[in-house]
Amino acid sequence: MRPSDVFALVLQGVLVASVPLALVWALRGQERLRRLAWVSAFVTFDLVVFGAFTRLTDSGLGCPDWPGCFARANPALAQGDIAMAQALLPGGPVDMQKAWIEMIHRTLAGAVGVLIVVLVVMTWRSRSRHRQAFALALLALVLVIVQAGFGAYTVTLKLEPVIVTAHLLLGLSLLSCLSWLAVSIDSAWVVDGKRHAGRASSVAPLAALGLVVLAIQIALGGWVSTNYAVLACDGYPRCEGRLVPPMDFADGFALFRALGHTSNGDFLPQAALAAIHWTHRNSALVLTLVLVALALALWRRTGLHREARNLVLLLALQWATGLANVLLGWPLIAAVVHSAGAAAMLVLLVLINYRLRSDPDRAPPQFMGAPATLSQ
Repeated sequence: MRPSDVFALVLQGVLVASVPLALVWALRGQERLRRLAWVSAFVTFDLVVFGAFTRLTDSGLGCPDWPGCFARANPALAQGDIAMAQALLPGGPVDMQKAWIEMIHRTLAGAVGVLIVVLVVMTWRSRSRHRQAFALALLALVLVIVQAGFGAYTVTLKLEPVIVTAHLLLGLSLLSCLSWLAVSIDSAWVVDGKRHAGRASSVAPLAALGLVVLAIQIALGGWVSTNYAVLACDGYPRCEGRLVPPMDFADGFALFRALGHTSNGDFLPQAALAAIHWTHRNSALVLTLVLVALALALWRRTGLHREARNLVLLLALQWATGLANVLLGWPLIAAVVHSAGAAAMLVLLVLINYRLRSDPDRAPPQFMGAPATLSQ
């Protein structure tokens, strides 16, 4: 890419990041850091959801190079190349709409990178008070750099499933890291009082298990999506008319292979796609049992009633959108909401785990204009 296009790419990310930064900078003192942490997590959530939209609209190769679009800063400057690609392969992965979707995703990722750099600087300046936050900000910076590398591999390796899935999991790891960072410096999320201490600690192992099982389920869901196996089963609970259809786990879960092909280069058989889909839907049953048990424990043994309700609501949303994907032929809105719901559930479980493991004897830090406790 020409230096002017590289500069334009960087400028685009800075300009997008300047909007939330301007809102944060209107605040003062420690409230500025607290708000920046939450804003960074929120924008990262948006990035994850828009990344799902990019994948679901088949826009991942809308710009077949990286980081620009046909070596230009945006699709408007590459109209000729895009038109030529469309002429060579009508109905292919490149068109103007897909190119814009892909470049908006990359620009939003650049904005997240800018926010994290600012967050590193601010947590470093207050590291004597927020040592954990500074370490988490550094971890977030490493994650966003690695994530950018996998974003490049996603394009150059033509949507190889293991790379796309790793890209998704890194994005969600970044979201989890920023969410934990935000609650670690927000007094509203400290467990409210000693009256819940003993009971909350007894629920903590179940909450940790829920987070692990959810991470596995998200990885399986990413594998379903990146292999386009959502419609491998045309009903529920049956798949191809059977509770246990013919399945090929060896080819379905072979990691290093091209999209739509086995590791030997043959076309991926239907039995492999069925194995991927069937595993994901049955893993959802395990996750449901764990999260329902967690919600009941939160309701009965802690003061986290709102978190328990939200967990059940998100679980219901995931089931509704998951079934809609299968029974209605994978409508875009249901697929995007399903991805957003998984990310929201991950954030909620991160917050729950933080609250159950925070020290109630520690005096919470005082921030200017600290919000009221989020759990009643």
